[in-house]
Formats: sequence, structure tokens, C-alpha cells
Amino acid sequence: MRVALAQFVSGADPGANLDLVADHARLAAEQDADLLLCPEATMRCFGLPLAEIAEPVDGPWATRLSEIAADAGLVIAAGMFTPADDGRVHNTLRVVGPGVAATYHKVHLFDAFGFAESDTVAPGSDPLMVSINGVEIGFVVCYDLRFPGLFTALADHGARLICVSASWGAGPGKLDQWEVLTRARALDTTCFVAAAGQADPLTIGVATRGSAPTGVGYSQVVSPTGSVLDSLGAEPGLLVVDLDPGEVDTVRRTIPVLANRRF
Repeated sequence: MRVALAQFVSGADPGANLDLVADHARLAAEQDADLLLCPEATMRCFGLPLAEIAEPVDGPWATRLSEIAADAGLVIAAGMFTPADDGRVHNTLRVVGPGVAATYHKVHLFDAFGFAESDTVAPGSDPLMVSINGVEIGFVVCYDLRFPGLFTALADHGARLICVSASWGAGPGKLDQWEVLTRARALDTTCFVAAAGQADPLTIGVATRGSAPTGVGYSQVVSPTGSVLDSLGAEPGLLVVDLDPGEVDTVRRTIPVLANRRF
């Protein structure tokens, strides 16, 4: 399986942000990628109103996302915002492409480091697994990365790759935590972990917005043994990595942490 990670800076305009997705999808397709993983909040960056641009998954934004995926001939996962029943929105990861149309609402909301995502976002409750080219893949969003139980649940349901779509908050120690947590979750599950985040806005001259998590970059792909296979820096870019799902079986025979669990 060939996985592409798009690292860019979302702006205020959902349509312009879809243009970014289309550009990266075209580049990923030229490199024969099977999956393009885009950041959390692809639809609109954090720090701006979300309810005014939220749409259902059959609305115009997600429909165009599906068209981009179809034109590129690959599966795309991208962060959007959908209306919730209580007047808030869901922080939603939409996964679309040939034979795929799936939705994940972020379960763990980022009420930390001075930011209260739950003020405007309602939590989801169910994990998401998608099969792409016969490979079972779990999908999570940003702050979910801090909760190993969700990752091991996905592994228990057959995941060989877990994709993290993120807009990681900046601050002291936060980049170190991002890098450690992605590697730790790979070791917890003996899965590949692909983590795509928003690029650091400062790298393109965009000021950050208060405590809103607008991205630090450093998207990376981690092996089931916790080794970083490849990564980006802080600036926008596209990372393409080949994965062998069979490696998961080999690692699980050597390090059977899932089978050896007692709690």
C-alpha cells in the first residue's frame, strides 16, 4: 500500500481549502498512492467560526471532495465540520473514494492547554474502520492520539494501519509530544501509524490565532516497531510512503503485546 500525507495550512475559505486538497490529490495520484490523508480542519482552520460553514456529509463541500477522490482514483480522508443536534458541530473526518464513503466524528475533544474545543464541538462515540485494497485501516483525529485505548480497540478490530488527521497545537514541548505519541501508539498496537497534520502557519507568513491549534507540521509515518519511516518538517509538503501490511503479522509474532495483555 502506498500512502500519501498532505501537509498544508487551511485558511478561512472552504472552497479554497478544497483546491489545496485537489492539488495534493493530483500529486499523490501521479505517484500511484492508494490513500491521501489530509489534516484535521481541512475545511476551515481553527480559530475562526465553524458553525457557519458546517455542512452534512452529502452537502456541497463533501460532494466535491468525493469528486476530487474519484477524479484522482484514490481514497481521500479530510477533516470537515458537520452540524450536531445541539447547535454545536462535529469535528468530522470524511473518508471517500472508489468504493468508500465513511465518516468519523472525533471522540476525544481538545479541552486542554487553554483551548476548549467542546464549547463549539460535540463529541462522537464510535470508532471508524475502513478497508482499502484489502487492508483494514483505522482513522482517528488529533487529540485522540493521547488515548491508547482507542488505538488498541482499532487494532483488536483488525487495523494494520491507523491514520491520524491532526491540527496539533503549538507550544513548549508539543512537537516532542507529537513525535513520541505517534511512535508510542504504533508500539501499543503493532500497527503502522500515519499522522498528517496542518503545517505551521508561520512558515507561510500566517499569524496564529490565540490558543487555537493551527498546526506544527512534522507529519510522519511510523512502523509497527515504532521506527519513523519518513517525515516532513514544519512547512507544507507531501509525504509518500510505501507500506507492507504483511510486516504487521511479522512484528506481532515477535512482539505479541496485543495477545499478551492482561488488562
